Amino acid sequence: DFGLYFFHNAQALLDRGWGPFFYLPKLENHLEARLWNDVFIKAQNDLGIPQGTIKATVLIETILAAFEMEEILYELRDHSAGLNAGRWDYIFSAIKKFRNHPDFLLPDRGQITMTVPFMDAYANLLVRTCHKRGAHAMGGMAAYIPRKEEEANKLAFAKVKADKERESKAGYDGTWVAHPGLVSVAREVFAAVLGDKPHQKDVLREDVDVQAADLLNFTVPDGQITEAGLRLNLNVALLYIESWLNGVGAAAIYDLMEDAAMAEISRAQVWQWIHHPEATLPDGRKIDAALVKSMIPEELGQIHQLVGAERFNKGQFETAASLLEELVLGDFVDFLTLPAYEQFE
Repeated sequence: DFGLYFFHNAQALLDRGWGPFFYLPKLENHLEARLWNDVFIKAQNDLGIPQGTIKATVLIETILAAFEMEEILYELRDHSAGLNAGRWDYIFSAIKKFRNHPDFLLPDRGQITMTVPFMDAYANLLVRTCHKRGAHAMGGMAAYIPRKEEEANKLAFAKVKADKERESKAGYDGTWVAHPGLVSVAREVFAAVLGDKPHQKDVLREDVDVQAADLLNFTVPDGQITEAGLRLNLNVALLYIESWLNGVGAAAIYDLMEDAAMAEISRAQVWQWIHHPEATLPDGRKIDAALVKSMIPEELGQIHQLVGAERFNKGQFETAASLLEELVLGDFVDFLTLPAYEQFE
């Protein structure tokens, strides 16, 4: 994908005063960053484009990459545009990496905010690392999609504003939004902090002293696993997998623009809850295979009501349910798209 895009577009972008700029997702260590840097060097050499023309922002969205942020920046030093806090995939990565650890058990994903210890440590360390090296620190995605109902928008916009205020005050230089309607909200918040400056790389965050133990402090104050949280995980995973099977990889689900990360968190949590001896609901019920198997058809029924009979019958919801059951009851699969791709063979 990179090669095709770069070959056909790099010079045209430069002719327009722009450039070949990229995001690098899912990196887990500095060796992967080194590989990409080698690719960039060869691509520029082969097309006679000056070295350093390519700029790439690395999404720090795996928990192992959080331990190698400085090394990743170093490996890409001539091509780096900074680091981005890819928070949803980061949570999924943590669940995937520590799913079998007896001391690791996260509550409902709605309770895993950016203020819980391991997320706060990661977010602050990213700013400190980037600004120490003169690189940009980019905040995470605000996934909300504006609606026609004014009251609903007010509540959602307030949440987005609070999230962006946290980022801007933490030292981030910019941020992501999923919908053009949120640009003004984010821009207003960052303008209040940045003023006329294009960034705040002078904010070095020398007050931040994050250790390895902080990145691994998975305590969530007052966190609990609820039936509503379990059902939401199943429901959202079903909706997303069905959307993916229809060729839509970024789907509007309950007024949020969701990509695979949310479905990955959802199914990974359910898998871990089934396999962890201490994963119980507030009423004492153990989350086991039988409970989850009984809930999947019930959530399919809820989706049937949500989308209507015509959409449901034309869709691939039953296939999605079979895939989800396989994902949460079988051996852990690294990415849900792996068995999903088999549906096309």
